[in-house]
Amino acid sequence: MQFTAQQIANLLQGQLEGNPDAVITKLAKIEEGEPGSISFLANPLYTPYLYTTKASLVIINKDFAVTAPVMATLLRVESAENAFSKLLEMYNQVKLNKKGISKLAFISESASVGKDIYAGEFSFIGENAKIGDNVKIYPQVFIGDNVKIGNNCVLHPGVKMYHGCTAGKNVTIHGGTVIGSDGFGFAPQSDGTYKKVPQIGNVVIEDNVEIGSNSTIDRATIGSTVIHSGAKLDNLIQIAHNVEVGHHTVVAAQSGVSGSTKIGNNVMIGGQAGIVGHLVIADGTKINAQSGVSKSIKTPNTAVTGSPAYDYTSALRSQALTRNLPELEKRVKDLEQIIQQLLAEKIIAEKINT
Repeated sequence: MQFTAQQIANLLQGQLEGNPDAVITKLAKIEEGEPGSISFLANPLYTPYLYTTKASLVIINKDFAVTAPVMATLLRVESAENAFSKLLEMYNQVKLNKKGISKLAFISESASVGKDIYAGEFSFIGENAKIGDNVKIYPQVFIGDNVKIGNNCVLHPGVKMYHGCTAGKNVTIHGGTVIGSDGFGFAPQSDGTYKKVPQIGNVVIEDNVEIGSNSTIDRATIGSTVIHSGAKLDNLIQIAHNVEVGHHTVVAAQSGVSGSTKIGNNVMIGGQAGIVGHLVIADGTKINAQSGVSKSIKTPNTAVTGSPAYDYTSALRSQALTRNLPELEKRVKDLEQIIQQLLAEKIIAEKINT
């Protein structure tokens, strides 16, 4: 891609200071800027790099005061961070705008595919699957029988969607993630063995969901495991059978949610957190990293931490007290010695008086 500074200014509706004909061919961090690159300055900690960067164009906030000579052309906008984010989105769209079906892709005769799809090498689309418009199916993606995928979805290399699962519009699933594997259902037998309970449900992923790489979302025993619209799941997430993840909830890496737990809307779950099964997590709950949640959280906007998890503020007080335990122990021992000395003196005084 190649643009002039003026073209980018027109796109971002900003004001140029410098050479409008500067040619831009790539994006870069401000401290690593090179001729032909565009960068941005939003964090004040990076201000010194503005005066040393070799980038050809730097996006800055409209009210930023320049205090020394700058080699780069400057583009002033309302928010440098938002403007650069917009550029990244456009760059990604162009970079990922693949179309066409590879000769090495397999699409079942009973499957239906929409307009302008991309199906890469060794991708597989099963019987009666329905694929929407502008869907990107990268190499080695497996789409099982009766799967439904809405418009503008992206399935990165190695994604597996088992039979009967569905994804809405604008869903992104990153490499290695498995959707619809069997839930962990085994019934203990009298002889000490376990009998597998058939998992006949599916997984429903609603619109505008993004799921990171190497995550697993199990199909329901009966009914559906549901990831509601706008939810964002990081890499290495385990979502068990019949779980519901609420609208616009975010889950950080290495977290796990056990079966049949219902997580509310706008919940934030930190990395490596664990939630046991059959719980209810209220809307707006914040679960700190590495917390273990063993009881339902029914009050909205509650913050918890620890294992087992409990009120965040109380937990911080407990942690502060724990750090002071050595000093508290010393003070207790000193008090014991004083008390023993006072008792000894009292006994002596009583004997003298008698």
